[in-house]
Amino acid sequence: MSDSPISSTPLGQDEPERTPSGAPIYRYENIEPAPFELANGDDATITAIADHIERHLGPVSGVYHEIISDKVHLDVHVVPPSADFPFYTLVTSGMSDRPMAVPPEANSDEAPPFAELCILLPSTWNIPADPAEITEAFEDENVYWPIRWLKMLARLPHEYGTWLGFGHTIPNGEDAEPFADNTELGCMLLLTALSLPEEFQTLEISPNKTVQFYTLYPIYREEMELKMEQGVNALIDHFEDYNIGDVLDLNRPNAALA
Repeated sequence: MSDSPISSTPLGQDEPERTPSGAPIYRYENIEPAPFELANGDDATITAIADHIERHLGPVSGVYHEIISDKVHLDVHVVPPSADFPFYTLVTSGMSDRPMAVPPEANSDEAPPFAELCILLPSTWNIPADPAEITEAFEDENVYWPIRWLKMLARLPHEYGTWLGFGHTIPNGEDAEPFADNTELGCMLLLTALSLPEEFQTLEISPNKTVQFYTLYPIYREEMELKMEQGVNALIDHFEDYNIGDVLDLNRPNAALA
C-alpha cells in the first residue's frame, strides 16, 4: 500500500480510495507485477550519478552491484561518514534508467518522472569496509532492512506502472509492521534530505532528463496515520517540533505520540 498527493492508478487497479487528507491510496498486494525483464543498466547514467555523489558528498567506499536485474539495474553507492556528513549515505543508481508513470495532470517540477533514492544511516551501522564481510553482515535483517527497502522501492514504480514522489508513504504491510526486531518503525516516507547539500538533490543528465534524489525517512505507524489524516506538511511540522531529522534513529520519539 502507498499513498500519494496526485492520482496515478497502477497497472490493473481501479480508481483508488482516498485518505481524509485527499491523497489516493494504492494497494499492490493483489496486483501482479509486470513480467520479468532483464536489465543491464545505463553505463553513462551510472557514471554520471557516481560522479555527482562524489562531487557533493565525498568518496564512494563501495558499490553493491546486482547480479541479475529486473526492469532496472540497481546499484547502491555507499558514502562513509565524514567530518561534513557524519553518517553513512546510501544512494541508488538505476531507478532513473526508466521514467516513472507520473500522471499527466502532475506538474513535472513537483512530480519529476526520473528519480533515485537515498537513506542516511548512523555512523555506528554495520557497513563492513571489507567486501568479504558484507554477505555475513547482511544476513542479519536488523542490518540489511534499510538496504532491502531502498532497492525494493527503487524498483517498485517500474514493476507496477506507478510512481513515487515527495510525501509518499509506503508501509510495511497493511498495518505498517516493524521493519525488523530492532525497531518499531514500519513505514517509509519520501522527502528531500535536510542533511545533504541542496546542490545534490537534483542532477541534469541531459536537457530532457533531470533526476530528483529523494531520501527515505523511516516512520512509525502513528506518524503515517497522522500524515494520511492531516497531510505531509502536518507531519513535517511535528518532526520540526521534536527535532526529528533525516538520519535513521531506531529508537527516536514517535512524533505522533510525543
